[in-house]
Amino acid sequence: MLNILLDPLNYEFMRNALGIGILVGLLCPVVGSYLIVQRMALLGDVIAHCVLPGLSISFFLGIDILIGAFTSGILGAFLIAWIRSQSRIKVDSAMALTFSSFFALGITLMSVLKNKLDLDSFLFGDILGVTSTDIYRTLIITVLILLTIKLFYKELLFYVFDRNGAQAIGLPINTIYTGFMVVITLTIIASMQAVGVILVISLLVGPALAAYLLVKELHQMMILGSAIGMISSVTGVYISYYYNLPSGPMIVLMSSSLFLMALLFSPSQGLLTRREILPNWQHRQ
Repeated sequence: MLNILLDPLNYEFMRNALGIGILVGLLCPVVGSYLIVQRMALLGDVIAHCVLPGLSISFFLGIDILIGAFTSGILGAFLIAWIRSQSRIKVDSAMALTFSSFFALGITLMSVLKNKLDLDSFLFGDILGVTSTDIYRTLIITVLILLTIKLFYKELLFYVFDRNGAQAIGLPINTIYTGFMVVITLTIIASMQAVGVILVISLLVGPALAAYLLVKELHQMMILGSAIGMISSVTGVYISYYYNLPSGPMIVLMSSSLFLMALLFSPSQGLLTRREILPNWQHRQ
């Protein structure tokens, strides 16, 4: 058993994959918890696809892809907010339009600029190809986001559960919203190489949803979700190594499997454990 755990660590690419997997598994559920309680889970998926035009342009210009991806993702988020504020269009419709438009623009730019951006890696991740630079960048993003959440936890808690009340007591809700968009975009950029943009939404919400079924407090949800996320990442990488399977999808499948277990066996909300599933005649006895 010990050899199964230690043998992959002889390879640098596996050490790097596990390192970034742990960081992403820690970070995504924390941010995803805020998305879930605000009923904005799909926003993460929209922003994930909005980064493609920025990636394509930055790759063509030879600049850091973080700059292009961040700029493009933020533009997509604010386009959704602008459409909502300036028209009767609902948020789901605004997200659908922005999602498809930015993704189509990104694909078009890749063709027009004739850059060699690896679309498969962008869509599905390439965790086995990460470098030490990628790990340091992800570590910096993770530390900054977690410190920010720690420092402003009470204000953020008030904002996500009572936005009108937060505005009434003078909290800068526009600044907080902007901060959320920045945090979501940075989280997606940090996760792209691990699982890709198509699968990143699952890592954002899967562990957090599993924790949501098991605990009641937001801080507990973030802590337990992070534990589930890290377990999913490490287990997925090991399974992909031993069975020659794609790493990103395996991480997501592990996350989904743990969510399914919580859905079925949660002590208070599990489909197979809650009292509501008992026949009516048993309740009357």
